[in-house]
Amino acid sequence: MSTPIIEMHGIVKTYFEGRPNELEILHGIDLVVQPGEFVSIVGESGSGKSTLMNLIGALDRPTRGSYRLDGVDVSGASSRQLSDIRNRKIGFVFQNFNLIGRSNAQKNVELPLLYAGVPPRERAKRAKSLLELVGMQDRARHRPAELSGGQKQRVAIARALACDAPLLLADEPTGALDTATSRSVMDLFHTLHREQGKTILLITHNPQLAAETDRVITLIDGRITREEKGGGRVD
Repeated sequence: MSTPIIEMHGIVKTYFEGRPNELEILHGIDLVVQPGEFVSIVGESGSGKSTLMNLIGALDRPTRGSYRLDGVDVSGASSRQLSDIRNRKIGFVFQNFNLIGRSNAQKNVELPLLYAGVPPRERAKRAKSLLELVGMQDRARHRPAELSGGQKQRVAIARALACDAPLLLADEPTGALDTATSRSVMDLFHTLHREQGKTILLITHNPQLAAETDRVITLIDGRITREEKGGGRVD
């Protein structure tokens, strides 16, 4: 049995612990994701999706419980350790793209490689290859303001792939896009999953998109209430 990409047991997240306004958001989450899976987490606003995403993405620490990311225990990691873990283990795709406005598409894709200490020539070669992979090679010199929403998200996906992290964490990646553009971005995720074997965790409020994944996990009031098999992409 391979090592799970995500292995959470008894995860509790509490804010203002020990104070009169103490608030427990997650109440004992158990979640295991294996390499190569395409899993979605769905839930209404206030269900705890964002809190869970922050923990999975090593952007925050659980109050209680254990979390191993690709075999590495992150439950008690320091801020510096969490930063290093994020850089090596996770490629992030956000709803609002998070691109650097003053940099063109290629430089945005190169950014994680710059932080990783990759030499300039190798960075440029890798970025060009990834932009080609997501169909953006002809927009390499364009800045974000010169790109459509769908094009920005494709650049963001290329950037998320730059360091070849084992997990692609997509937080509402189609939330700011129209229906047709959302479809093209979701199709790109399917291609990365099918042809490159990427492990993808999709956090979404859209049940139709979630149903296309291997497994759909429903979160209500900080608890996993249902887990079911998805139907995959149907053309």
